[in-house]
Amino acid sequence: MLELRGIEVSYGRIKVVHGVDLSIGQGEVVGMIGPNGAGKSSILRSIFGLVRPSAGETVFEDRVLNGMAPERIARLGLGLVPEGRHIFKTLTVAENLRLGARDSGDAWVERTLTRFPILRERERQRADRLSGGEQQQLAIARALLGRPKLLILDEPSLGLAPKMIDVIYELLQSLREEGVTMLLVEQNAARTIAFSDRCVVLGTGKIRARGSREELQGNPDVLRAYLGRQP
Repeated sequence: MLELRGIEVSYGRIKVVHGVDLSIGQGEVVGMIGPNGAGKSSILRSIFGLVRPSAGETVFEDRVLNGMAPERIARLGLGLVPEGRHIFKTLTVAENLRLGARDSGDAWVERTLTRFPILRERERQRADRLSGGEQQQLAIARALLGRPKLLILDEPSLGLAPKMIDVIYELLQSLREEGVTMLLVEQNAARTIAFSDRCVVLGTGKIRARGSREELQGNPDVLRAYLGRQP
């Protein structure tokens, strides 16, 4: 479904992503883990056309995304839950959801609200009055309303209490059981490896390890990537 081929990203003369290759098949949950500064967000920005790769190409369902505008990429079927959520805090929950619905019908909106009962309860409430976990649910619901073929989540557990992280991952598990294809980008290595079908481990802009959960659990290259050491 999605393939990154030799992606490099530079800001001025500083190269932050070095020749990353990654593929995601339909129905897979693929994790991308690594510490701060590993290049995870730069890779996502390149996928969505927010930064132009200095080399390589991104292919989604046999279409090269390089050079496309972000809104066109989104309409092809890529949905993003961004780091920090980026909801419209002065708007109500219902207004935030309407912005995400685009061309989705009422039935799809209703189905999405059924998945998030707390949002139905608080749909007339301003988004800035929600807890951090509720805001994260709103960000995920907004992305799902676009009916994405591939859902990309950037640090969905960041800043949340452990109980709310469990709630978010229970939600992601229900999406997985429905066959939703996901790219899960996290710093939390143990949780992501355990949840994903397979993972890539980034360190200083390069893939330092990759494999299934069985192959990565206990792999010393994962720890080295977080410590900034070469495998």
